Amino acid sequence: MGFTTADLYDAHGDKAQVALSIFKDYGGRKNFHGPVSTAKVFEDNSLVRAALEEQGKGRVLVVDGGESLRCALVGDILAQLGKDNGWQGIIVSGCIRDSAVIATIDIGVKALATNPRKSMKKGTGDRDIPVMFAGVTFTPGDYVYADEDGVLISPEKLT
Repeated sequence: MGFTTADLYDAHGDKAQVALSIFKDYGGRKNFHGPVSTAKVFEDNSLVRAALEEQGKGRVLVVDGGESLRCALVGDILAQLGKDNGWQGIIVSGCIRDSAVIATIDIGVKALATNPRKSMKKGTGDRDIPVMFAGVTFTPGDYVYADEDGVLISPEKLT
């Protein structure tokens, strides 16, 4: 992709927020970026699926899962759906499952941990609202940059 978060921070640190280093890399793509789209859910991945069913158009889906470690919000089927629909990555403040398969899919996936339990499917939550976790605010339309070193958020495109 031609960038590192360290170099972007050095060049644009005054414009960027740096997320706390709480995420692990699970996707087949470690370096990804794009405009932010959000889903705020709690132990229900219905809105996550709905988002990934849309054309991603190079966006990154940021999922505020309330830091719940009790179930997974993304699995291999949703990761593949996101890749097939043009999403660049998924950042989850919560868990994923099917991590071995997700590691083979060409999409960025960052999450707190893994859990084999499925989430509920009640359709609850919010889409494309500002969400706050990892010490930063992810606002729809801002740009997120992620690699092995971390996650940066900027109101403007940095690359």
